[in-house]
Amino acid sequence: MTEKTMVSDALNGVNGELKMFGDMIPQTENTELKQCLKQMRTKCESAQERIYQIAKEKQYYTPAQKATQEEINHVKSILSQPKMF
Repeated sequence: MTEKTMVSDALNGVNGELKMFGDMIPQTENTELKQCLKQMRTKCESAQERIYQIAKEKQYYTPAQKATQEEINHVKSILSQPKMF
């Protein structure tokens, strides 16, 4: 297994954990458990950032191009429209 594969697998694993925390936290009624899950999510986010930086430095990962101001304004206009629910 190459280093690039290992870094990619680690990043995918951390991303999966973050999704899991995102699903679990809002469903938890116990405030103590919710706080614990939030702390775990924060640590997981830190790990994700470190792995992302490694992948970027080694050119294993190339981020998408930054959005143009026109694209940003378009998304803002869509999100600011009143919802019809």
